[in-house]
Amino acid sequence: MQNKYNELTKEEAYIIEQKGMEAPYSGKYNDFKEEGIYTCKKCNEPLYKSKSKFNSGCGWPSFDDEIEGAVKRTTDRDGRRVEITCSACGAHLGHVFTGEGFTPKDTRHCVNSMSLNFKSAKEKHAFAYFAGGCFWGVEYFFNKQKGVINALSGFMGGDLKNPSYQDVCYKDTGHLEVVQVEYDPLKISYEDLAKLFFEIHNPSQEGGQGPDIGSQYLSAVFVSNEKERKTVEKLIKILESKGLHVATKILDKSKFYVAEDYHQYYYNRNGKTPYCHFRQKRF
Repeated sequence: MQNKYNELTKEEAYIIEQKGMEAPYSGKYNDFKEEGIYTCKKCNEPLYKSKSKFNSGCGWPSFDDEIEGAVKRTTDRDGRRVEITCSACGAHLGHVFTGEGFTPKDTRHCVNSMSLNFKSAKEKHAFAYFAGGCFWGVEYFFNKQKGVINALSGFMGGDLKNPSYQDVCYKDTGHLEVVQVEYDPLKISYEDLAKLFFEIHNPSQEGGQGPDIGSQYLSAVFVSNEKERKTVEKLIKILESKGLHVATKILDKSKFYVAEDYHQYYYNRNGKTPYCHFRQKRF
C-alpha cells in the first residue's frame, strides 16, 4: 500500500497522517490567488476549485465549497469541531466551520497548505503515448477514462513516413500500433494514465498481445520527458516487486501518425467490446 500514495516529508506526514496543524500565515497557499485546482498532497485527488477560495484573514487557505464528493466531514471527539479529510485517501485537511458569514455559502473550509498541491489552469492539455497490442482495445479503455479528452489510434516508432495500416502490418516499418491520449492534467495525472495502461493489457507478454503476434503489437510506453520515464520506471518496479515479469519497453517519443478513419473509435462505432483487452487491478 505504501506505493499507492505520494511520498511525504516528515512535516507533511505530521499534518496529513497525524492530524497536525501548520502555523498560521506560514502556508504557501494562504495568499495564493492563481486560477486552477487544489489537489490532495497524498493522493492527487482534486479537492477544491480556485473560485471557491476566499480571504478569511484566519491565516490558512479558506474555501467555501469543495468539489462534490471530494471531502469527508467527521465530528471531533470533543464534539466541538468538524474535521475534513480527503474522501479518497483519508488525508487530514483541516476543519470546516459554518455560521461565520464570510460568503453567501456561509461555510469556511480551513485547510493546511501542506495538505495541498496545486494545478494551474494555465497548464495546457497534455499528451501521452501507449502501445499495448491492437490499438482498438487500448483506445477503447482510454476514451472511457475520466480526464481523457480524446484517444486516437495510430503508429509510432518506425522510420516510414505516413505509414498505412497495411504498411505496418506487412512491411518492416518498425512502427508499433500506438494510442495518443490527450488529457487534462487538472483532472488526471500521467501516473494514473500509465497505471491504467498497465492494467488493460498484459505487460508480461513478449512478441505481441493476446492472439495478435508481431512487432507492431509489442508493449511499450513512448515518453516525452525524463519525468514520464521515471514515472513508468517506478510503476514497472512496483509490478516486478509483485512478481510480474514486465516486457514493456520505455522508448523516446517520436512522430505520431494517425491511423485511417475506420480504426478510430472502432468498438464504439461497431457496438462491440475488446476481445483481447480487459482491466485487471494491479496497483
